[in-house]
Amino acid sequence: PNYGTGLTSLEDNDAIKDELEKLQDEPLDEDNMGKTTDQIMNLAPELIPGGEWINSAPLTLKELRGKVVLLDVWTYSCINCIRTLPYIQAWHEKYEDDGLVVIGIHTPEFEFEKNAANVQKAAEDFGLTYPIMQDNNYATWKVYGNRYWPRKYLIDHTGKIIYDHIGEGDYVQTEREIINALEEKMKADGNSTEIQEELEGTGIIDSDSIKPRSPEIYFGAARNSYLGNGDSLSSGKQEFTEPDSPKTSILYFDGEWDLTSEYAKNLNQGDKVIFRYQGKAVYLVASASEEVELTILKDGEKLEQDAGSDLSADSTVKIKEDRLYRLIESEEYGTHTLEIIINQPGLQAFAFTFG
Repeated sequence: PNYGTGLTSLEDNDAIKDELEKLQDEPLDEDNMGKTTDQIMNLAPELIPGGEWINSAPLTLKELRGKVVLLDVWTYSCINCIRTLPYIQAWHEKYEDDGLVVIGIHTPEFEFEKNAANVQKAAEDFGLTYPIMQDNNYATWKVYGNRYWPRKYLIDHTGKIIYDHIGEGDYVQTEREIINALEEKMKADGNSTEIQEELEGTGIIDSDSIKPRSPEIYFGAARNSYLGNGDSLSSGKQEFTEPDSPKTSILYFDGEWDLTSEYAKNLNQGDKVIFRYQGKAVYLVASASEEVELTILKDGEKLEQDAGSDLSADSTVKIKEDRLYRLIESEEYGTHTLEIIINQPGLQAFAFTFG
């Protein structure tokens, strides 16, 4: 039976098309027939919460229509995300009264980042006061077709995405887009006030450097394709031997380790991680059930002036919380060998990232 015949005829009715065009205030595109209103209007997809809201009661884009909304997709152990946060917070403070609403979309890379208490603490540590929505099931990530951390979507006062930026950098351009969107909103509101531009765009770290940096390195068996000794992409206990000449951007273990899908756990005092990196800075995403102390060596020496902010004066760092630890932060770019000596069993190492 041709159940849809009447419906098709209804959609093709000229009178109904005329009414739809009046509602849209523009000619009807027949390619849009059968689509939802949001799809036809090219509106930003609605947020789909996957956990708790931090710093705010739950928000929807529908209720924020008429304001300019900046969505920042991030996760708290990602160094690329962390470097953008001062800009995001500054824009929130600077333009909130002009009608900008900043929402952080926290989509976790690791299982521990799903913990609302961890996200809350990270927000406090980074000084973030704008609303943050947990996206633990990746529903909002997926509906936006995203594949990157960090990513920013700017939504204008009509609810449409007008700017989309992947990764770090371009802070001046992003702020200009925010200002333009706010000025368009003001015009629509009947307010011709111009926003004073105070664009700086200076980096906390030179994120736009063209010099090669070592890639993000994962320790867990699901993604440790850069493992240089032992069996990569293989879970379970393995015995590793330190290499004589480590290759650049290849991960090496020494001692006995238990590899899970997400992290590698050392089993004995004195186990090591060896990595020859390119860059200025080294960050380790890690945790431990009981506090574990690491001794950090750069080219065989303890760190002094290049020590990361998490290191003590004796070039050690204590690992406990699930977070990113800053091991090396140098002003000079170079290729160096990092050696981590683990002074107790129980380190859970997730990833290296580099600046």
